[in-house]
Amino acid sequence: MWFRDSRLILTLVISLSAFHSNSQELFPLNEPASSVPKGVIGVRAFTQNFKEVEITRSLCALRIMYGLTPRLSVMLTGSISNHHDSKLPPDLINHTHNGNSTTYYTQAIKKGLEYPYLFNGLYAFAKYRFISIDKQNQHFRVAAYGEWSNVNVAHDESEPNLMDDTGGYGYGMIATLLKNRFAVSLTTGFIKPNSYFENQPDFSGGPDLPTRIYYGDALKYNLSFGYLLSPKKYTDYNQPNWNVYVEFIGKKYDVARVIQNGTELETITPALAGGSYIEIHPGIQRIAKSNFRIEFSPGFSLSGASYVHFTPIWTLAIQRYFYPLKKSKSKKSLSN
Repeated sequence: MWFRDSRLILTLVISLSAFHSNSQELFPLNEPASSVPKGVIGVRAFTQNFKEVEITRSLCALRIMYGLTPRLSVMLTGSISNHHDSKLPPDLINHTHNGNSTTYYTQAIKKGLEYPYLFNGLYAFAKYRFISIDKQNQHFRVAAYGEWSNVNVAHDESEPNLMDDTGGYGYGMIATLLKNRFAVSLTTGFIKPNSYFENQPDFSGGPDLPTRIYYGDALKYNLSFGYLLSPKKYTDYNQPNWNVYVEFIGKKYDVARVIQNGTELETITPALAGGSYIEIHPGIQRIAKSNFRIEFSPGFSLSGASYVHFTPIWTLAIQRYFYPLKKSKSKKSLSN
């Protein structure tokens, strides 16, 4: 019994020590290639807010993380937001007359309208770390990831976002390098969104018309930098960590296709057109008692613009890990 308890204490100390040394790769917005250790549960609550004309748009989410194996981590996120109405805008589709013919097209979407808070759905994410090169005070890791969402809301922009705008799936790669107090991580991936269907009002006053939006496929390219500010040297595992970050969020997506009553409509509204953008998100993070995180990150546009959200966008998050202390098997560090 004494030996088993001593081993538990020793492995916990090793785990916390590794957590401290690698905390600068716990990026506020992007997942690193490192994985949650086997049997460890993580809980994360976060919110994102931005001003759209005179309306504040908010997303509130709760995420559960779990280490299935030393290399495989999974997470599940549920969210609510006031980003969308329960149906597409009734004036999304307009028309013009030219003699005896009528041309239907998508028109500009109004911004700054008040929407109710709705449950978006569930977003699942899994990553498998398949490369680990560890040296003294540094490591390099590569992971493959897959993501899936059952979100099915009245999204009226082409850009897909599996967290709260569109269902679908995605996959990609993450590479993370840590050396001393500095960490850098690159994420590249592909998003294939589901379509959205509803019956839209007919301009002529007839029965509602079946309308489907096929959102644009997307490529994402995110680059994150992290630096451990303090402490300079650890003397106690209860010492707080302070980390600073700069993360670049990029995405390129195709034009949406809108089909009403079997006919594809001309897409002339910018929100449903293809596009690309790059944003910069500086951030600061405090880690208390080795496993409790609180972080804040504003985001600003660098190139292009997202129609899914305005900038600046503000992210606030808290997160904690829970260790299976009752098990006698040794735990691996949070940077596994």
